Order: sequence, then structure tokens, then C-alpha cells
Amino acid sequence: MRVLITGINGFSGSHLVDYITKNYPEVKVFGFKGDIQEPRSSITAIEKAQPDIIFHLAAQIDIKASFTTPIDTFQTNTIGTLNLLEAVRHSELDPIIHLCSSSEVYGKVNKNEIPIKEDCPLRPASPYAVSKVAADMLGYQYWLSYGMKIIRSRAFTLAGTRQSTICVLPAFCRQIALIERGKQEPVIKVGNLDSVRTFCDVRDIARAYWLLVNKCQYGEVYNIGSKQTMTIGEMLNALLVLSPYKIKIEKDPNLMRPSDVTLQIPDSSKFKKATGWEPEIPLEKTLEDTLDYWRNKE
Repeated sequence: MRVLITGINGFSGSHLVDYITKNYPEVKVFGFKGDIQEPRSSITAIEKAQPDIIFHLAAQIDIKASFTTPIDTFQTNTIGTLNLLEAVRHSELDPIIHLCSSSEVYGKVNKNEIPIKEDCPLRPASPYAVSKVAADMLGYQYWLSYGMKIIRSRAFTLAGTRQSTICVLPAFCRQIALIERGKQEPVIKVGNLDSVRTFCDVRDIARAYWLLVNKCQYGEVYNIGSKQTMTIGEMLNALLVLSPYKIKIEKDPNLMRPSDVTLQIPDSSKFKKATGWEPEIPLEKTLEDTLDYWRNKE
């Protein structure tokens, strides 16, 4: 079996490689090299890898930055997806394609829509979210129009090692690590701490992505997320317990978004029924591992 991963050096991509190579050493894994915004790069990658499975994980994921760079966000997330799908469509191959969408496509949900199911209305609250809605719908359309083996996922709040500090958990962990080394005053800068999330370890997500392409139906979309709900503030408090230092919390207006998604609790029953997947790594382990990662990095 031959697998092509776009975004192979990124957060979820690198963990997916770890999972595949550890559990399925007979699988040959290829990384996408080139510019996802450039059509020829996708054509070259498909020709070289000759994949049986494609995991499309490459994306511009900085939600805050998408407000200032919306064109680049769309070029990467939407046009990049279109380039990949067109390259496959015009090839002689018929691979299974996983399109990694995002829980951000749901945007601001009403309380009576919690937990969020796949048929919840899409109300994207950022240029990033709109770009992922478009990519998500392209996946559906290419399955419907051309019979391509496309499966979409909408993962909720991934967490773990190697994640960029544009995301909340690594941003906190990095600051704690700097404080412990005496490189930062004992104050953590924060944005909105009242948003409700379900943090799921990226290692559980990597396993979920493999199950997705092996057990789920083409043309369908699946929510993937944890059950344990908490505010970002509660997550931060659990993280601060792991440090021997007394650290203050200070709000930073620069960390606030023009519009924010504050309530994200998934219903993952459709995916669990199809695959038998359950998250296995407790949040405490995720927090410990991520903090230790940044302690060693800083």
C-alpha cells in the first residue's frame, strides 16, 4: 500500500506518519513536496507517489491571521484542495482521499444544537472557517460528480506535542517553560478563557484518521472529538498545577479575534459507530506531555 500525505511535516501529519510506520511498517509513505497553491505540484506528487490513499492535511490553520491574510488562506485551503482533487481526477488512479475539514465550519452554534452533529448548519465565523467550508464542499461535490472516493472529517480541538503556538495549549506551555527557565516574567498572556472545548490528543486523532479511510463511507463527513468538556480557562488551571511556579494570568487584547467560536462540543457517534474508535489518552497525559515537550524545546 502507498500513502501520500500533504502537510506531512505539520502537527497532525507528523503524528499520522508515526502511527502508520509503527503499526503498519509495510505501508510506503510519501510526503507532498512543493507548493499546494501550484497545480503542477499536486500533479507531480500524484505521479511520483501513485497513492492508494491520500491524507490531505496541508492547510493555513492560523484563524487570527486569516482575518489579515484571507486571500492566502483561500489560496492554500480552498484552491490547494481543488488543485489536489483535479490532479487525482485527471490521473489514472482511484485512491481513497481523506479531506481534513475542521470543526470551525460550524461557527457559532445555538445551545439547542449541542452536541454538534454533522447536519448542524454551517455558520463560519472567520475567513479560515469559510475556506474550510469551501474545501469541505468541494470534497462532497467531487464525490457526487465524479465518484471519487472522498471522505471528509471535522476534528474538534486537537492537542499535543509539535503543535504550533498559534494554538492555545502550546502557547500556554511555551510561556510556562520560559517562566521556569527565567526567560519570562511569571505572567501568562491569554485571550478568551471562556470558550468551551473538548481537547483530543493528536495521537488519538492519528489513529482515527487511519480508521476513517479503512472503515468509513465515501461521500460522508464525520465529526471526530473527545467527550470531556471544559473552558480554556479550566484547561489552563489544570496546566498550571503541573508547574511548581506561581504564575499570574493576564488578558491580552491582541490575542482576541474579531469574531470567536465559543462553544464546540461534538457528537462523534456517527464516526464511533462506523469505526469503533474511542479516545484513549486522558487530557492529563496530553497536558503533561505537551508541557514537557516545550520544557525540552525551550
